[in-house]
Amino acid sequence: MTTQTPDAGAVTMYSTTWCGYCRRLKSQLDSAGIGYTEINIEEHPDAAALVERANGGNQTVPTLVFADGSAATNPSLADVRTRLATLN
Repeated sequence: MTTQTPDAGAVTMYSTTWCGYCRRLKSQLDSAGIGYTEINIEEHPDAAALVERANGGNQTVPTLVFADGSAATNPSLADVRTRLATLN
């Protein structure tokens, strides 16, 4: 699997199946109509490595990657909206 930067207006969410913060953010993004691609870091070792690089060696999820290549760890819905607005 190749890790790619998402298209403008979209985000890639790195998550796990057991993460409550991931479930909460996915629900909020769904309700807000914000599209995302989800990648389970337990199933994709290269994605886990990307998350570790973004988080000082830790596999902290959810980690979102935006179209400009920037990352945010466990952001609020408001943070996601703000970041997306600055990219458009």
